[in-house]
Amino acid sequence: MSGLREKATEVVKRLVAAGHQAYLVGGCVRDLMLGREPADYDVATDATPDQVAKLFPKAVMVGAQFGVVKVLLDGDEIEVATFRSDHGTLDGRHPREVRYAQTPEEDVSRRDFSVNGLLYDPLADKYLDFVGGRADLAAGVIRTIGEPAERFAEDRLRLLRAVRFAARFGYRIEEKTWAALRASAGQITEVSRERIRDELVKMLTEGAARRAFELLDESGLLAVLLPEVAKMKGVAQPPEFHPEGDVWIHTRMMLEKMERPTPTLALGVLLHDIGKPPTFQLADRIRFNEHAEVGAVMAEEVCARLRLSNDETERVVALVRHHLRFKDAPKMRASTFKRFISLDGFEEHLELHRLDCLASHGDLTNWRFVKEQLETLPPEVVRPPRLVTGHDLKTLGYQPGPEMGKILAAVEEAQLEGELKTAAAARAFVKKNFPLAKKAARTAAGAKPKGR
Repeated sequence: MSGLREKATEVVKRLVAAGHQAYLVGGCVRDLMLGREPADYDVATDATPDQVAKLFPKAVMVGAQFGVVKVLLDGDEIEVATFRSDHGTLDGRHPREVRYAQTPEEDVSRRDFSVNGLLYDPLADKYLDFVGGRADLAAGVIRTIGEPAERFAEDRLRLLRAVRFAARFGYRIEEKTWAALRASAGQITEVSRERIRDELVKMLTEGAARRAFELLDESGLLAVLLPEVAKMKGVAQPPEFHPEGDVWIHTRMMLEKMERPTPTLALGVLLHDIGKPPTFQLADRIRFNEHAEVGAVMAEEVCARLRLSNDETERVVALVRHHLRFKDAPKMRASTFKRFISLDGFEEHLELHRLDCLASHGDLTNWRFVKEQLETLPPEVVRPPRLVTGHDLKTLGYQPGPEMGKILAAVEEAQLEGELKTAAAARAFVKKNFPLAKKAARTAAGAKPKGR
């Protein structure tokens, strides 16, 4: 038994000892029945938030208005929720009225899907199933508890959660649930962008990204949330480079080949060819001129819409903008190549290129070249310390401004090309290629300008 499970069991034990009903509930029970180790544990009880807080002095009343308390045990959190029966919603998420319930049956009847409506008594080692969850787990089915349209209206995020669970576990969505999901797809915009982002990132990183995005497409959710991605369907590509088919097929193949991606890499994979539909041209062959740059602008708009952080947005946009540069790597100037492999998070750029190749022509020549260079070039060669700084240039008599920036860039270029190796050589390079005016030179040397 894991340490977290032991702590959840201890919470149940204390609640029961105080005369309350208490069970493990939800996703943790589902995962236990599937033989998976739960990432977190939830407890359902007939104890009120105040009663829970009395038993656990370190309890945090973060959601007490909805009957939810966080119990802290040795640094771990166990969420404890009072049995309740919600009545309608104000905003497609929060219940209009929360009433505490007395029985676990009433509590689970308000939850989302049958596979998440199971209860487990760890003290008696007994499962309780009031919603047919065990049968649906055995059959591999995602089914809402009760009327599908009502469950989705209570919390529109459930539209995405149904897709994510179906993809993650390889299950099918039950017919009535699927019909209600498709009919409600247009209402997904009622959910906050942050919650939508979190679900999409989970879909991309939980190991079943291709199936998740196929279900998003089939349900109509993709066209609502990511119309730029939906437009990839049917956009042909030159068969000599992309024998696999259109842009949507190519992107799905890349999603399928991802292995434990970071959120930024996964989003980079999803969006790397987002610029192809608007740049499609049929000339001597199919062309997508400037699609990487166009795609970078579009990716930035998508990231803003999903409320990604500035750092995450910069990383995703860079992945889209630079994904074609690998084809030029073997013939890049030394300085250009070193700057390329010095891009922030370059390991993600390298992995995106590998996936791009595997999902198209299969030629990993450029990937191997770059990887070998990364493994053989010492860091001090790739990112050498500066030979001259702005302060050095001021000492030599140069004034801050655009010209100084040009000088520093020229020195860095020569250094990365291997032409400059010492500070003295760099200063000589500057004096030769960027000579100071005589008056400025005398002033820097300490000479007083002649009076009139």
